[in-house]
Amino acid sequence: MHTLLPNIRSPLQLRDFDFDELERLAEEIRVELRSICKLRSAHFGSNLGVVELCLALHRVYDFSQDRIIWDTGHQIYPHKLITGRYPQIQTIRTKGGLMGFPNPQESPYDLFVTGHAGCSVSCAMGLKAADDLLDQEERRSVAVIGDGALPSGIVFEALNNAGAMRKNLLVVLNDNRMSICPRVGSVARYLDKTPQVDYPIGLRRRKRDPRANPAEFAEKPRAAKPYGGLFEDLGFRYIGPIDGHDLKMLVQCLEDLKPAGGPILLHVQTEKGHGFEPAVKDPVKFHAPARFDWDGEEIVPLASSSPPAYTNVASEAIHAAMRRNSNVVAVVAAMCEGNKLQKVRAQMPGRFFDCGICESHAVAFSSGMAKSGARPVVAIYSTFMQRAYDQLYQELSLQNLPVTLCLDRAGLAGPDGPTHHGVFDLAYLRSLPNFTIMAPGDAADLPLMFDLALTLPGPASIRYPKADAERVARSVAPVEVGRAEVIRWGDDGMLIACGALLGSCVTAAERLRADGLDVGVINARFVKPLDRDTILTALRRASFVLTVEEGTLEGGFGSAVLEAANAAGVDARHVMRLGIPDRYIEHGEREELLSDLGLTVDGICQRTLSWAEHCGIWHRDTVRIGTAHERRPALPLAALEMAPAAAGLVMQP
Repeated sequence: MHTLLPNIRSPLQLRDFDFDELERLAEEIRVELRSICKLRSAHFGSNLGVVELCLALHRVYDFSQDRIIWDTGHQIYPHKLITGRYPQIQTIRTKGGLMGFPNPQESPYDLFVTGHAGCSVSCAMGLKAADDLLDQEERRSVAVIGDGALPSGIVFEALNNAGAMRKNLLVVLNDNRMSICPRVGSVARYLDKTPQVDYPIGLRRRKRDPRANPAEFAEKPRAAKPYGGLFEDLGFRYIGPIDGHDLKMLVQCLEDLKPAGGPILLHVQTEKGHGFEPAVKDPVKFHAPARFDWDGEEIVPLASSSPPAYTNVASEAIHAAMRRNSNVVAVVAAMCEGNKLQKVRAQMPGRFFDCGICESHAVAFSSGMAKSGARPVVAIYSTFMQRAYDQLYQELSLQNLPVTLCLDRAGLAGPDGPTHHGVFDLAYLRSLPNFTIMAPGDAADLPLMFDLALTLPGPASIRYPKADAERVARSVAPVEVGRAEVIRWGDDGMLIACGALLGSCVTAAERLRADGLDVGVINARFVKPLDRDTILTALRRASFVLTVEEGTLEGGFGSAVLEAANAAGVDARHVMRLGIPDRYIEHGEREELLSDLGLTVDGICQRTLSWAEHCGIWHRDTVRIGTAHERRPALPLAALEMAPAAAGLVMQP
């Protein structure tokens, strides 16, 4: 039973707590975090590790005036608990509930929506620079960044700039020796050399105002511990590393640093999963575990088993290809576990490359390997591949190098929300010459596409969702470059499915045929090159066509279809595009979000009937009023634009 946590309405209340009460509060927060995991999968280990750090920061600073940015953002739960959101915390990661990342719409204590790594130092610098420019009242900007995010290129760009600008800035390095999996790279090895030290207890007593003698203040810690040269050479004062679970030490250190000027880096060592022994022993498993309960002695799983996901199908295809061909190599960006490539890492360590949270480097690195004759496979989530767009352009597309991109979590990423939805990859890759862009309709397509990609002379991408890998019942046609698969022709209309919504389209078409509307289905398979012959034939012979994709409508697959029709002079006024509208989609279960967007079986049926009615071959009150042989002439554009508000349709010419 919590006694302290429910009564916290403002983090300023922490200043009234003694350290015994703060320790009790830390334990209550950890109990609350465990209770969330009983309800649903959530980020767990990283939140357990920052409890004391979060309490200390809010004890010393007033972040209603000062500013704090939590890099990457998944360790935000303790911050939310003490900034007035305890009553809603059980809704976290549910549709309409709290976001699992910082969200300014929830609280003024959340300045930026963060979910990708590396932005915090730059954003905090910008806040401080604008304060100085606009003569704002003095306030501290604090960036809390993990050791996994630290090697990101943008972070070193910011550290380089901050050291030169000399603005008052506090960077707190939360060092838990982990990303999702153990950290990699020489920065990790550098941090491993810095053992914990006792913060100089008498420092504040000896120097009450560090601004009076900043050089002496900066040199004292360095003289006591010869670490942090990397940061000091960049222009930062380096303090630490100190114990990130010692509340008294954290509070005293932050109090001492509060009046200091210039850029400061405070190195804090924490333990991922701290306070919960199973998470300490297996921090990878408990980064974001499936639902579980804890009886005090052992973990009790609560999540039901599920069929293999697309991620598993892709990882098996990668592993099989690497067994067959010694030139194939796997490249990831700190997401080995997320991409289910542990088997590859264990069995073929010499051909597995983890570049850390450095997607731009991972892509450029892969281009070099391809130039030398290797066949790199880069497995990165769709949303994170955006971070490497310039490398996709210059190093892959412009050079026309044979690198295969496996874009996991393409489409709606569920409870992780807008920072993780992978809905833009079709749009941002379609614009690049030389790319072959594939979207498997089901689990049978994916390995066939992967094998094809490894034979292509240029770059290729394969996108697949965070979802169970279903198989559509059919005789699977061979996968050939630029060829769609016709599941069935329809006498009245056609659904052209791009990607894993194929199964929903097939089911919807079966239901519509039972209702008297003969609708066929095409599995597009390729977004680039588009199968113009098959798709334009469908546009010519069908009374209505709907394209269906789990990606943004702006520049997506449906746009490619309309562009092809325009280039060929084919009337496309009877084409409706279904997909992700021009807005950011909230968090929630994937099926909930698909339902809201009209992309479930029910939604596709409803919108197909509405569109068929507007195209003149269907009335809801009667039956079909036209057939493939009795089509009415194409309706004028004005009539096609008269979609009923009740159906929620928007004309997408």
